[in-house]
Amino acid sequence: MDKKLKIALVGCGSIGGTHLLAYSKNPNVEIYALCDINEERLNAKADMYNVPQERRFTKLEDMVALPEIDTVSVCTWNNQHAPCTITALNAGKHVLCEKPMAMSTAEAESMKAAAEKNGKLLMIGFVRRYGNDCEITKEFVDNGFFGELYYAKATYLRRNGSPGGWFGDKSRSGGGPLIDLGVHVIDLVRYLMGNPKPVSVYGATFKKLGDRPGIKTVKGWVAASGDENSAHVFDVEDLASAMIRFENGAVLSVEASFSLNTKQDTGNIELFGTKGGAKLSPELELYSEANKYMTNISLDIPTALDFNGLFEGEIDHFVNCVLHGEPCRSPAEDGVAIMKILDGIYKSAELGHEVILD
Repeated sequence: MDKKLKIALVGCGSIGGTHLLAYSKNPNVEIYALCDINEERLNAKADMYNVPQERRFTKLEDMVALPEIDTVSVCTWNNQHAPCTITALNAGKHVLCEKPMAMSTAEAESMKAAAEKNGKLLMIGFVRRYGNDCEITKEFVDNGFFGELYYAKATYLRRNGSPGGWFGDKSRSGGGPLIDLGVHVIDLVRYLMGNPKPVSVYGATFKKLGDRPGIKTVKGWVAASGDENSAHVFDVEDLASAMIRFENGAVLSVEASFSLNTKQDTGNIELFGTKGGAKLSPELELYSEANKYMTNISLDIPTALDFNGLFEGEIDHFVNCVLHGEPCRSPAEDGVAIMKILDGIYKSAELGHEVILD
């Protein structure tokens, strides 16, 4: 490979570090420039990946002005996804934007329009599409094992899992576990179902436990450092539940929480079809019938179904899309569809009744 992609990244926090690690493993990539409003964090990551001082930026506009940059990964707070993505696209860069795509459908549509106007790729970081658990399950879907998939359940429940920092600040996050965790499983189920069009939602959100202030149990995941001086804010939901109806008649039930009085954290996806069913957690269990008996099917899989390699798979795909024109597996239009669902659920929760989607 003669040409290496010169990638730039904005937002050097936890997820930005995950992107950088994945990029560093791809031989067709040069980590060229970094941007963050926190100079200490910026310099720490830049030192780690040998980015010279002259290519370390605290303003995105200055970074994307470098004509040699090919792509930008947007790993900022959610409220900066749209402005950063549009700025990079208008500067002629391809963009990989972390999930959720934006704070609203309107922002997402503006991002998609900017990509189309500039003739650049906008890929959304729906990382669960890139796991081996998804790949194997989709093989069964595509080969007709399930028949018609007409119902699914998806849960992403944390017992004491509010990350703190900006995740609890609605002005920066756009919401709580629904937009942070639920987005993963909503997108994964929709992808496995063949991306049907969402037509209506019914949702409920709760703020009963907050982020469990004072609890001594250690949280499993926390926001990146650098936000410690901000006033403590938690004005998002701690639990969300929803029913999503698709144009083909299929229905998805979703639950997502930061805080919930349950035994343990869970992350399950269940698929129900006319010929077979499955549970993905990420171990894959298959259920069907044979010779008039109910059957449970175990797979002899050479490698474990797990989350290892998710981001490497996503980053490698993005690089192949840009370098070789590989069709994008998680394009902007899918991000817009998910934002319509999220907006609809929050609106339904506020109004107390079903919301019809455009």
